[in-house]
Amino acid sequence: MLRITRQMTRIKMGALAATLTATLALVVPSAATAATAATRATAAAAVPLVCPGTPAPAVTTATPDAPLDDMFVNYADHGAGNDHWTGADGTYSAALPGDRELWIYSDTFLGHVNPDGSRSPTISDGGTTPFINNSFVEETGHASIDLKTIHGGSASDPKALMPPPDSTHWYWAGDAIVADGTLQAVYQEYDSFGSAAFDFAFERNVLARYHLGDLSHPFDVRQLPSSAGIAWGVWIARDGGYTYVYGVEDLGANKYMHVARVRGDDLLGGAWQYYTVKGTWSPDESASARIAEPAASDGTLRVANEYSVTRVGNVYVLVTQNILQAFSPEIDVLFSCSPAGPFTDRTAIYDEPEHNLYAGLGDPDVYAYNAHAHPEVSPPGHLVISYNVNSLVNTDLYRDAAIYRARFIDLRLGE
Repeated sequence: MLRITRQMTRIKMGALAATLTATLALVVPSAATAATAATRATAAAAVPLVCPGTPAPAVTTATPDAPLDDMFVNYADHGAGNDHWTGADGTYSAALPGDRELWIYSDTFLGHVNPDGSRSPTISDGGTTPFINNSFVEETGHASIDLKTIHGGSASDPKALMPPPDSTHWYWAGDAIVADGTLQAVYQEYDSFGSAAFDFAFERNVLARYHLGDLSHPFDVRQLPSSAGIAWGVWIARDGGYTYVYGVEDLGANKYMHVARVRGDDLLGGAWQYYTVKGTWSPDESASARIAEPAASDGTLRVANEYSVTRVGNVYVLVTQNILQAFSPEIDVLFSCSPAGPFTDRTAIYDEPEHNLYAGLGDPDVYAYNAHAHPEVSPPGHLVISYNVNSLVNTDLYRDAAIYRARFIDLRLGE
């Protein structure tokens, strides 16, 4: 089940880098490795570290969000048909007109879950379970009966919603927004160049546009800036007349935040600008700089492959998995007075329990990763956060279908 193994590498590269540094170096595209020290320097602290008169929100509690967890468990476990969603990772979301919510996924299991909680192996492993690299689940209410799986292909032969250009490429989903009457969804394209688990590389970023009344296929796909080897679109946020596009420079064990922006609400509405080492904005992607965390040993912020930056009052709240330790179950928040940092006051808010829970049941291979927020479904004073769960052993995902699904928590932010 090669592609499932590869999907795991996207989110555990940092954790495995200590023992697989040479292999993981293959993931970094030539444009990134050739970048000069100047273009990869840490962005200067161009804004004050403390918002004048505005303290960072107090982190009070972070607890499981049972209603969201239960909605997806019930939907996954009680579906019928060959093309029913039973688990995925990625877990982005976007508000749609008409009080609809779209959940946006990368690698996805379809089919059905057996009464004992197991699933058949994938078709490529000799079973009956379809496995695709991206999908949607549309929510029209707040119960499992109000969810609908959206994929490409047909019900009898489902395919990835965003089809790859050929058999050696695939797309993983980034964030998405509604603009100009369409859904604009960012995807990162990856290329396979061998048979080993780590024989793949980031190739480019693309923007797919979908009609809001027909999300079954993109009507248009455009290339996005990709020359610097940065995976753009891991988060998108609108603020102050701009749309900010967040990216990751992935060097294996170390992953760095980058920030771009475009004027207005449309990702295609103008030229992108990139935050630079001087704390200014440049039209040159190669000038994009790593965002600062002054308290870090080298002053540079490290993030997971997926993260979020949400404005709460006058403060910007970064949510990221702690990648400073291998397979850390810790979710952190950091704060800034600017959407481009620097980010300060790293605070641990939650330890994902799945690793210890499954290890206690004799399965030490389960881990969690890629936490980020869902502000459009968050009540005032709260941030709803999801994180993904997976296993280092593929057969675990057949034995227990519940492993490979997002979990949700509710972070309460005080004054």
